[in-house]
Amino acid sequence: MHTSENPETKAVVDARKDKDGSSMDEKLGNNTDTSGTHDFEAGKHEEASGGIFDGENGQSFRNMGRWDALFALLCNQFGLGVLGLPGALRDLGVIPGIIAIILIGCLSGYTGYELLQFHARYPHCVNVIDMVRVMGGRPWEIVAAIGLVIQLLMTCASTAVTLSVALNTLSEHGTCTVGFIGIACIACFLLCVPRTAKFIAYSGVPTVISIVVAALVVMISLGVSDPARAPDGWDAKITVVASPSFRTIFNACLKIVFAFAGNITFPSFMAEMRNPVRDFPYALSGLITISITFYLTLAIAIYCLAGEYTTSPALGSAPIIPAKVAYGLVIPAVMTAGLGNGHIGVKYFFVQILRWLKRTDQVTSNSSFAWGLWLGCAIVFWILSFLISNVIPIFDSILSISSATTYAWFTYGISALLWFHLNKGRYFSGWKQITFTLVNVFLVDFSLLLNGAGLWSSVTEMLDLFKAGGVRGVFDCGDNAIF
Repeated sequence: MHTSENPETKAVVDARKDKDGSSMDEKLGNNTDTSGTHDFEAGKHEEASGGIFDGENGQSFRNMGRWDALFALLCNQFGLGVLGLPGALRDLGVIPGIIAIILIGCLSGYTGYELLQFHARYPHCVNVIDMVRVMGGRPWEIVAAIGLVIQLLMTCASTAVTLSVALNTLSEHGTCTVGFIGIACIACFLLCVPRTAKFIAYSGVPTVISIVVAALVVMISLGVSDPARAPDGWDAKITVVASPSFRTIFNACLKIVFAFAGNITFPSFMAEMRNPVRDFPYALSGLITISITFYLTLAIAIYCLAGEYTTSPALGSAPIIPAKVAYGLVIPAVMTAGLGNGHIGVKYFFVQILRWLKRTDQVTSNSSFAWGLWLGCAIVFWILSFLISNVIPIFDSILSISSATTYAWFTYGISALLWFHLNKGRYFSGWKQITFTLVNVFLVDFSLLLNGAGLWSSVTEMLDLFKAGGVRGVFDCGDNAIF
């Protein structure tokens, strides 16, 4: 629906005035011109001043502060992605790998802030798909929704595959791998039963402890012993600047993109914060600082200690017994990665169905109808994740394919397009604005490049792995343990 100024949007702008009379949009530098906006019609219980999470028929879901948001972001981003970073340094070399991690991490932080700017302007958006609809209308919403579902399902599938690797490694292939994947999906489904994002925040501290301790076990073991597959008398061969193939470069960059690809969940967390404009910048700054610091430490340490025997996931680089200990320790972090992404996927289905039924008053309700619908959405979501994880049973391939198809856009491209929407007519109004315009043009081009070349490189690599043999087939009970 085209409108010069949606009444709900106007209500938001008026309601978000600060004590000095300036709006939050002005504080964030947003253009408040709403001409050309494709605002979706909010339902009776979706008024912008409160939103669907404000507790019309139940408790308010908008109960997160800055620390809650930080731990929710850490829970969502830490886990799977970091396990591929030492392998990225092995492929690129130490110096290019360090530069890539820092640059991609900073770009992710910048595009996360762009999402906050858009949320401040349109706070009735409760997820990134709502934002896309405001920007481009129903057709863009459909395309983005398909991408969102693909990305979240692929991430949760990689969670299930990683957990199956851990369980096979610990049990020495105690049962069929399909069964382990099923156990992983059931466990993650149970974690997705609570309906508030604050439950994800509660998992933040265990997630960080889990991944940090597991990484320390690997690093210490490699410091006192050689990698499991290294021959006697081996010395690590460290490549400062590698000369990889075009395909190898892209797959390494896609692993780094995956490690910083939590942006898709940012708008959903903002929607459940008490004051996102005030508190989210602190949470985002903390996330990027902690992520870059920890990612660099882990990637450099493990690669320099394991050399050419660095594996992906990285825990397999350690000697056999420490690697098994590390896989046991990392299980909570991997499961909470499934929780974070699974929760966002389930909530998207849940909210969209309630909007279609015109029952958004049930979003925060504790009625049997609301709980039944939520559990039904969760069951369907994790069944789909189970199917995908058995069709693409290779950790690296899931990371690369999902990064190329959707992560590039949801982490960089869409945020850039949202910036262009917010700043329409002001692209060249000053040297700062020209700089931001060029940065966002680069982000769109970067997304297109990752989309095309990245998808080609990841798919061809996966096909080569299947041709070489040693890879489980579709719904195969074969062992995928690291040893």
